[in-house]
Amino acid sequence: MMTQIRTALAIGLVLLTAHAGAAEPVSEQADGYKGIWFTLGQYYGKGDKGTPYLPMSRTPVFPYGDKYSGGLGTYTAKHTPLAIYCEEVQKTFFVYGGTTGAEERHLLCMASYYDHKQNRVPKPTIVHDKQGVDDPHDNPSLAIDEQGYLWIFVSGRAQHRMGFKYRSSEPYSVDSFELITEEEMTYPQPKYVTGKGFLNLFTKYTGVRELYFERSRDGQEWGADQKLAGIRQPGHSRGGHYQTSAARGDKIGTFFNRHPDGNVDRRTDVYYVQTTDMGKQWTTVDGTPVSLPIENVDNPTRVIDYASEGLNVYLKDMGFDAGGNPVFLYITSRGHQPGPPNDPRTWRVTRWDGSAWKTTEICPADHNYDMGSLYLTDDRWLLIGPTQTGPQPYHGGGEIALWESRDQGETWEMAKQLTHDSKQNHNYARRPLHAKDPFFVFWADGDPTRLSPSRLYFGDSSGQQVWRLPYTMDEPFAEPERVK
Repeated sequence: MMTQIRTALAIGLVLLTAHAGAAEPVSEQADGYKGIWFTLGQYYGKGDKGTPYLPMSRTPVFPYGDKYSGGLGTYTAKHTPLAIYCEEVQKTFFVYGGTTGAEERHLLCMASYYDHKQNRVPKPTIVHDKQGVDDPHDNPSLAIDEQGYLWIFVSGRAQHRMGFKYRSSEPYSVDSFELITEEEMTYPQPKYVTGKGFLNLFTKYTGVRELYFERSRDGQEWGADQKLAGIRQPGHSRGGHYQTSAARGDKIGTFFNRHPDGNVDRRTDVYYVQTTDMGKQWTTVDGTPVSLPIENVDNPTRVIDYASEGLNVYLKDMGFDAGGNPVFLYITSRGHQPGPPNDPRTWRVTRWDGSAWKTTEICPADHNYDMGSLYLTDDRWLLIGPTQTGPQPYHGGGEIALWESRDQGETWEMAKQLTHDSKQNHNYARRPLHAKDPFFVFWADGDPTRLSPSRLYFGDSSGQQVWRLPYTMDEPFAEPERVK
């Protein structure tokens, strides 16, 4: 334990030196794959288990536990992507929020890869030590340029916790990273377009959460931050958004909700905009130009008015179908508090069919912060996520299942359940870009009701095979453990 803490402190000194302009590469490795555990600190009331993570409070905030908590190494849906498969080296590179040791809450931003040819992983690299921060809102996201360099975008939190950009010292390598920028940047969603460079979608805290983007040809020099959306209701001075996004060729799209009067617990509605020229011009799905920033509630980018139905909207994933049309995955519910009073919660898909938006239901959910991913091919659409009740019901996550549609999302059936009889909930099942078996989906587990170790997993597209990454490693490389 003390050795791990001393290692983390040493890493912090390396990073502080780099921040001072020394450009010294980061090259420390952890001794295994330990995911970060997190809670908002809301006392677990009904069915109290003597939860240890808020000993000073005896007043329940919500009777069914935290708004979200548990193993959140692959959190949030607004950090994307977390993993990318590279055919050139037959490796899936990935990032996650790690920690210094079992049942510790010290955030380390990690990078590693799965070697498809040799079926092994290296010890993960600590790209950035968050210096005592325990919040996975500061988790990293990933981009890879056409030369094979890895770019790690470390999220910050407003201006009191800055964001960072790092580049790998060598192509297709996680051995060391160089600090490129330190800036205000939350929920980074970098897109790299071959021949054109980077477009990074992110959030700024301006009293509320507003959407911005920035561009760079080479990742070294970045243009000015440009505001994408800051919707406010008439008569209200506050607003805000969450978003998640995707890219297909030159097309980059983002779908987002809005926060009435700045209240994230009332998040609602669905909006969509896209660009095909790296953000010089943004349009609706049918190509109608949009003036920035988007500020009015009722505007051409609004896809669905869920506010009139009294429904909250929790964004999960986005992709493009075989025809290049956007598809959104999200959960709707009747309110922000966990538990049965805000049922029904519903996994939904909204897609553009070329002429109109269509929405269908997939299955029920038991928590607003259950999170899964979409996979869209010509004849088979998949949702992989924690749709089944887990060992901690009505808390974030559950058992991971694979749902399948053969008619472009019109109807869905559960094809396989990836995890069974687990001791801890699984959550935040993430899709690698260009996902390749067996590293087809990537997630973490953890007990949402109490501080626990959190382990990292991946599974294949059949839904029949799951592997666990090694929690501790004595050698430089190890094979993942097959979970039966």
